[in-house]
Amino acid sequence: MLVREGLITHDQLKRAVYEQEQSGTGVGYNLVKLGYVKETDITRMMAKQYRMPAVDLSRFEVDPRIAKLIPGDLAIKQQVLPLKREGRTLTVAISDPTRLGVLDDLKFITRYDIFPVIAGEYTLRNTIENFYESADSQMANLLEHIAEDDDVEILEAEEEMSATAAAVAVDDAPVVKLINAILTDAVRKGASDVHFECFEHELRVRYRIDGALQEIMRPPYKMRAALISRFKIMASLNIAERRVPQDGRIRLKIGNKVIDYRVSTLPTLFGEKIVLRILDKGNLTLDLEKFGIEPRPERELMEAISNPYGMVLVTGPTGSGKTTTLYSALSKVNNIDVNIMTAEDPVEYNLFGINQVAVRAEIGMTFAAALRAFLRQDPNIIMVGEMRDLETAGIALKAALTGHLVLSTLHTNSAPETVTRLLDMGIEAFNVASALNLILAQRLVRKICQNCIERYTPDEEELAGAKVTRDTTLRDLRLSDETLADAKARAVPAAQPFVSKVNLDTRVGDLATFRGKGCEQCLGSGLKGRQGLYEVMYMTPKLRRLIMQSSPVSELQEAAIGEGMLTLRMDGWLKVVKGLTTIDQMVRETSV
Repeated sequence: MLVREGLITHDQLKRAVYEQEQSGTGVGYNLVKLGYVKETDITRMMAKQYRMPAVDLSRFEVDPRIAKLIPGDLAIKQQVLPLKREGRTLTVAISDPTRLGVLDDLKFITRYDIFPVIAGEYTLRNTIENFYESADSQMANLLEHIAEDDDVEILEAEEEMSATAAAVAVDDAPVVKLINAILTDAVRKGASDVHFECFEHELRVRYRIDGALQEIMRPPYKMRAALISRFKIMASLNIAERRVPQDGRIRLKIGNKVIDYRVSTLPTLFGEKIVLRILDKGNLTLDLEKFGIEPRPERELMEAISNPYGMVLVTGPTGSGKTTTLYSALSKVNNIDVNIMTAEDPVEYNLFGINQVAVRAEIGMTFAAALRAFLRQDPNIIMVGEMRDLETAGIALKAALTGHLVLSTLHTNSAPETVTRLLDMGIEAFNVASALNLILAQRLVRKICQNCIERYTPDEEELAGAKVTRDTTLRDLRLSDETLADAKARAVPAAQPFVSKVNLDTRVGDLATFRGKGCEQCLGSGLKGRQGLYEVMYMTPKLRRLIMQSSPVSELQEAAIGEGMLTLRMDGWLKVVKGLTTIDQMVRETSV
């Protein structure tokens, strides 16, 4: 068709076909590369031939968030690029319309209906390479970084290993170097966990950054056994045991930093999954204000932990920052004249001046056993990692009633529900009412990236998900003048001009709401960092009376709000008003 239109000659076509045989790239790609024809002419011809729409990628700005809907390896191999999403339809650029099987694969992988458009192969290849990296290039980048850093040193001596393990460690230098690169790269990127997963035909490495998992690379499948063995050797685990879960610890010195990794292995269908929790003391923030607790709840928390006796409970799901909150509270009261004892499973960070005990249930060192021993150690303040049963809760409560300050955690959804949980465990209502000083429920939400923050108007669906309408006011959300004044003072710079005009009668539809467009700093997600949401129920005489009467959760919550408590949802709305997080993030982590 190009020859017939007079756009290229027969000789030019022959040269392009020759290049195709040598390099494996398409004829159209080589015609453009050799400068014989404009790519727009080729896409126009192909669109006419196959009766499909065409797109000029040189004039199209690809959204990184949409590009991530298709795995990088697949996009590179099949030469496909997702361009935009409308409802359940995903528009995908392809260079070869005859490969219909690829479209079926994409529909299966993405769970979207695929709408294909033709793009020039030359520009498509270059665009894909800008957005995706193959596993080989990812490994090369990681190994390049590790080469630039100081040596990685395992601080804890490794156990005597079998001959097989020694062979893996000594002979397979690339395996050792790759794992060191993964561990250091995860710390550099601020990951909290590293997931190493085995599937039927491939491996996958993912980091959890700001609470969300992100795929980083796919190492060669043939390295599976060697990588698993190396992880186990570093964590002093039994490399011959592949049938049961194992737990261990790796301690590395990376440059001048000492990093602890808590290692867990789990047998799966196609090999062992390994998860490493990164415990970087340098990232431990003990200032709750930096995590976003509002001024009044912070004052109430400080007052509760300043009491010489009583109980302070922190509740929330796994990974919501409960341990960090407890460490922050302990750091405030960690003085030379107090004896602080903690029982933890496991001890995540060692804090100077605090006597920390690791719970080991397999040898009888349970939370209850540790608590009994603590009471004979002349303690002032006791922290119990978690109250899992009636025995532990009973001892902790008695300690709180006999002159000790007790801090602990529970897994409940809200502060008022914690009271009901204690009563359900079998603790008498009058003991709960007497012992409790304060209950704090918390969640973590992802923050808007401040480098690419933009204002936008939420649609009806998003507002319906938050159980509000455009006419809902901040007064309807039960916010107060005091909390709103604090929000105005602490809003992010982008939100300051808008927040200054907000009052309790402002409608949700008139609020300035924000999100991130996606940039290099936030890896295209529009979100960077995390922010705490706090529900602090300070024990007032009225609340103690209601607990004594075993009042239902709804009545306790209404009374607590009347006494000035912010629920998690109310605190979430404050963070939205400040421009710190999105409505979507708030809805994910809180309920009405």
